[in-house]
Amino acid sequence: MARIAGVTLPSQKRIDIALTSIYGIGHTTAATLLASIGVDPAIRVKDLSDADTNKVREAVEKGDRRVEGELRRDVMANIKRLKEIGSYRGSRHAKKLPVRGQRTKTNTRTIRGNVRQTMGSGKRKLEKT
Repeated sequence: MARIAGVTLPSQKRIDIALTSIYGIGHTTAATLLASIGVDPAIRVKDLSDADTNKVREAVEKGDRRVEGELRRDVMANIKRLKEIGSYRGSRHAKKLPVRGQRTKTNTRTIRGNVRQTMGSGKRKLEKT
């Protein structure tokens, strides 16, 4: 059982896929990281030797990338800054609505509380005049 950056990697998966369970590491980053330290990306986590596990741990934790807690703190600090300065994006974050210009009339129903079980169940009722 390999534990890297506070995350227990799934032991049945390949090491290049298992590294993506660490917040801040994607497929490309995992592939370049493994290539730089010389570890085979096709090997399973359970089959890693202790030396390889230590090499991967040092590369992830001592590298120039932010991962896990530090990256999460940075992201939250950026969102908090947007809210404090009163920007449009900050207000969208505060209301828990889409921030990047997506439409909200037909999408984002669950976050708005308008969950439709059947086709017409979530629609507003129009008053008849």
